[in-house]
Formats: sequence, structure tokens, C-alpha cells
Amino acid sequence: MPYLKWISDERLIESVNHLLLKASLAKTNTNIHKNVIDPFSAIFEIAGFELDYEVWLKGEISRQAQKTLQNHIGDFHQNILGFSEKWVNKKTGSVVDLVSDELKIIAEIKNKYNTISGGKLADLYNSLNSLIMPKASIYKDYTAYYVVIIPKKAKRYNVLFVPSNKEQGEKCPPNEKIREMDGSSFYALVTGHENALEELFDILPQVIIDISSGKYRVEDKEKLKLFFNQAFG
Repeated sequence: MPYLKWISDERLIESVNHLLLKASLAKTNTNIHKNVIDPFSAIFEIAGFELDYEVWLKGEISRQAQKTLQNHIGDFHQNILGFSEKWVNKKTGSVVDLVSDELKIIAEIKNKYNTISGGKLADLYNSLNSLIMPKASIYKDYTAYYVVIIPKKAKRYNVLFVPSNKEQGEKCPPNEKIREMDGSSFYALVTGHENALEELFDILPQVIIDISSGKYRVEDKEKLKLFFNQAFG
């Protein structure tokens, strides 16, 4: 039996392996002095959290490694979705993340609702607009989606993407072909499986155990599922 019905085991394992490698590198290659540490924050963390220096240092290293890993989570979702039938992953550095020529859809994938600061959302809107509106564009008349895997509120949505343009002091003009969608809804759209994102989350601990021959384990899956439910409802 395959792990999931909507992606091959080979592609799923490839994506999980890649992210595990990034996690391992983030853990082992963290250089505490690479970024300037706020020494005032360090003092008050050690005092206010009642930590000794070594415990604080271990936590700071873990925090930096976690931040590095989180930068790759969005790429993980982009890779998984790009392996779906009818979809192409345009990879990092392209003008757009995912394309389906058959469905006439392009998508920009972000891992969390606060990945892009408010002032940059208008820039994203303008970028998507410039891809689907000009007559000479290869994506003319496609629908463009700004996809937020983890939304601000645990609910599904597929709405017009109309961020505020602070320079002009007004919202970007509504366009039915420029939309914003949560991760669960987009996974359902891409895969044809209503609960695809939840299915992926549920199977990951087993995939990780299998491909690492038990080296990596995810304990307390039920407790972790609470975080999923809080994020996605």
C-alpha cells in the first residue's frame, strides 16, 4: 500500500529526505556568532527565565537552527505540490512557484501568513497582476493564487487578494483572477483530495521512521495533532 493515494512513495520519500537533510545541517552547522546576538536580551532571558549560561546557549542554538529549518518548510510544500499530476514546480528563483497549464493556474506559495510583511503584499499583487494580465504574457488569463499554507485563522478560504497599497493609500483593485487561498484548500485543489494536507501530516511520522530505519522518531503524535487542529481547524 502506498503512503498516500495522490503522490508516489518515491516522490514523497524524496521530499521528506531532502527536508530531513536540511534539518540535520541546520542542527550541526549553526554558528552562534554568525548573526549578532542582542546581549541585552541575553541578560534578561538568563535572569528572567532563571537560566544558567549553558542552558541559555543551548536554547539559542536550537532557536537559530529552527529558524533556518523553517525557511525550508515552504520549499517542502512547493516540492510536494509540484509532484502532483498536471502541476510543475518552477523551483526557487522563478517568477512563480507552481504552474498548471492545463488548469490555467499559477501560484505563489508561502509557509505562514506572516512570511511576507504587510507592506510587501502589494508588491506580490503587482507581480501576479503583471503575469496574468498583459496580452503578451505566457500566463495571460490564468488565475493567480497567493497561497498561505498556515493561515492566520483556522478556516478555509478562497477569496480575492486585495492587499493595501500604502504608497497609494488604498487597496489594490479587486481582480477575480488574483486570489488568496489557505493551504488546506490549495492542497485539495491540486491533489483532488479534500483532506490531502491532513493526510500528509498524519503519514509523515511513519515515513520518517521508515526512511531513517528508526533513527529519527516522532513521539506523542496525538499531542502534535493538536497543533495541526489549532492551525487548520
